[in-house]
Amino acid sequence: MSAHQIVYLVFGIVLSIALVMDLGLLSKKNKIISIKSALYQTFFWVSLALAFFVFLLFEGPQLATENTTAGVAVGKYQLAFEFLSAYLMEWSLSIDNIFVFILIFNSFNVQPKNYSRVLLIGILMAIVFRILFITVGVALVAKFHWLLYVFGLFLVYTGYKMFTSNEDEAFDPHESKIYKLLKKFIPLTATDGDGKFMIRENGKPVYTTLFVVVVLLAAIDLVFALDSIPAVMGISRDPLIIYTSNIFAVLGLRSLFFLLRGAVNKFDYLQQGIAIVLVFIGVKMLGEHWINMWVSKPVQVGISLGVIALCITGSIFYSLFMKKKNMPPDVVDESVLPK
Repeated sequence: MSAHQIVYLVFGIVLSIALVMDLGLLSKKNKIISIKSALYQTFFWVSLALAFFVFLLFEGPQLATENTTAGVAVGKYQLAFEFLSAYLMEWSLSIDNIFVFILIFNSFNVQPKNYSRVLLIGILMAIVFRILFITVGVALVAKFHWLLYVFGLFLVYTGYKMFTSNEDEAFDPHESKIYKLLKKFIPLTATDGDGKFMIRENGKPVYTTLFVVVVLLAAIDLVFALDSIPAVMGISRDPLIIYTSNIFAVLGLRSLFFLLRGAVNKFDYLQQGIAIVLVFIGVKMLGEHWINMWVSKPVQVGISLGVIALCITGSIFYSLFMKKKNMPPDVVDESVLPK
């Protein structure tokens, strides 16, 4: 068994055990997740990702040997640090997802007791879609290398639009194309069916708002994947790194939602931090040919990791210490007051 196969096997086993623990021990139906519980779950998923990073460090030399044999020069610990960079990138983008998730829950009046189950199903659907998306993307890039330059241009454009976007242009879930398609082809009801996804009205099956929310969560995550997966490809071309970093980040999204949903509006400048990272990776993809002539891959990975960490942490701390945008100096942010 090759080193790559061993890593995939370990990843699959660890992921299966983690999901069983999360489903059986950490999640209960109709339970409102507290900040304390969300903190434990977030620590659990982040620790699991970091443990996988350490595992990759030990497997690094063998992975490098296999890649070198296949004609791709890789440093001993390059893949491990590529994973860490990609995971940090995906994790920061996950925080951006939460903004939209909150809008969806509020728009359809989802009760807090249903948050956990709806998020879990939506995220599991998102993982399946991401695996398919990554598989197609990796295959296309392997056959048409010039697509990387298209991805690079797309990331630069997306980063620019994100950096300069008008916050007043709020996303309205009821006006989304996905919701309009569901209304057109599926009978919907305006109730949550007391926690059910389908109920019967006048003897006919109709789908509840919870069903709509699950579909929207999976669809919105796929839209975010249009940014995140090309961004990860700008960090690493190894499918192992692309798959694992994406799945670890998405699985931790649910606990991150409960941890940050009360404070996510404080991260006013996080979007700008993420935008700078996207532009950086896009430019790096566009100039890859010339960069490779002057900078080795391990050094590139180190620079990418530093830029991602600096931009994300910097934008979060800047958000925390600066006053909220468009808020007069004498206005108190009541969300931080004790109740």
